[in-house]
Amino acid sequence: MVTLIVATTIDPASIGPASALLAMPGWHPGPPIQDVPSFVNRDVRLLKHDSSIVREDHLDMRWEETTGETVDEVIFLSKHTAASNRPALTVHPIGVPHLTEGDQLPVGGKPAWAAPPNPRIGPWFRLLKSIADSQNLTPEFEVTLEATHHGPVTNAPTMFVEIGSTEEYWKRQDAAQAIALVG
Repeated sequence: MVTLIVATTIDPASIGPASALLAMPGWHPGPPIQDVPSFVNRDVRLLKHDSSIVREDHLDMRWEETTGETVDEVIFLSKHTAASNRPALTVHPIGVPHLTEGDQLPVGGKPAWAAPPNPRIGPWFRLLKSIADSQNLTPEFEVTLEATHHGPVTNAPTMFVEIGSTEEYWKRQDAAQAIALVG
């Protein structure tokens, strides 16, 4: 059983933490999945996409079909946006259970559906808060839990881990490093 971490090169708040993870010892190239490169470190697999990840449905099943490895959990690295523009490190489950059939899906998912929440959301949140405190990211960055509000569709327990809330903060290497240290 493996942990599947998903990042995209088109999002600085996604590729920053992924690059910080890949800079740690033990990573080596893994099998591609539909032309998407992967990297392996013990029981963790990192996919490095070149497209939007909120619409990449069933990555867990596609990984299993390609490799034969069972995906125990999925962790997406992404940017967070907020009207407040406040710097934030967020963790949240995924899905759009508040939408019904026929509703527009602005950021992926499936109406009236939510992925099983990753049981490590709480521990990741607490560890991220501790790391952010120790790295002096707080109080500048708020460390928070969010409600579910977008896709993609997965079967495995899933969470998003995000850096917000503007491009200035999405590119912050200290925030990216804090997320990588949780992983």
